[in-house]
Amino acid sequence: MDSSSNIRKSVQEKYAQIARGEITIDAMTTPSSCCCGGEKKNAVLDMSMQYSDGDLSAIPDGANLGLGCGTPASFAGLKEGMTVLDLGSGAGIDCFVAAKYVGASGTVIGVDMTEAMIRKANENKKKVDLPNVEFRFGEIENLPVANNTADRVISNCVINLVPDKERAFHEIHRVLKPGGSFSVSDIVIDGEVTDKERKDASLWAGCISGALDRKEYLAIIGRAGFHSVNVQSEKRYDYRLASGAGIFSITVTGTK
Repeated sequence: MDSSSNIRKSVQEKYAQIARGEITIDAMTTPSSCCCGGEKKNAVLDMSMQYSDGDLSAIPDGANLGLGCGTPASFAGLKEGMTVLDLGSGAGIDCFVAAKYVGASGTVIGVDMTEAMIRKANENKKKVDLPNVEFRFGEIENLPVANNTADRVISNCVINLVPDKERAFHEIHRVLKPGGSFSVSDIVIDGEVTDKERKDASLWAGCISGALDRKEYLAIIGRAGFHSVNVQSEKRYDYRLASGAGIFSITVTGTK
């Protein structure tokens, strides 16, 4: 099994445990495992309260697992009738928020590579009347979505978990309609990740080892063919990697 397969398996196992309730968010909010929400004293990322009251009202109980690092739907320019694709949709939180904005005439598709999360998302869907929301099993590097499908693509603290980010952003470009755009909240760093950290599959699951330098991350987006790429928000955290690199979250948008 190659390193990418090991990383993917580690991430799947950890998030499946979260979906099943076998481990808590507290277990993921220590200095050695940063992603993502929670309010522990030692938590690296606490972004879980950034949703507006209106958006929180659209989220059914059980969908907010506190795993995000931003609110990408807030920067996506969502409108009635749009088709929205959420990458790494987890228990469905951002899909349910997006559904509020696109209305009954719109469509929301969530994609996640963890079957336990797909099951949990569908359980949460049963709690609300949203027939235009669906969840698909698949990987971001090989999306189960046709070309030119989405008006908007959103993602929340997930692409840092993907081994091949070049391919991920090319896939985003492929599935967007011409003139469509993405809004991605993610973890980036301002320096280097050590080889030891980069090879630690458990740290990938914690959103650390897979994080890229901010400049490299934005360069990948440009190479995928996007224009009007802008960092809409960012937050630095009081945490440093072994190399001394700082870690922070950004929400970035771009247009096809």
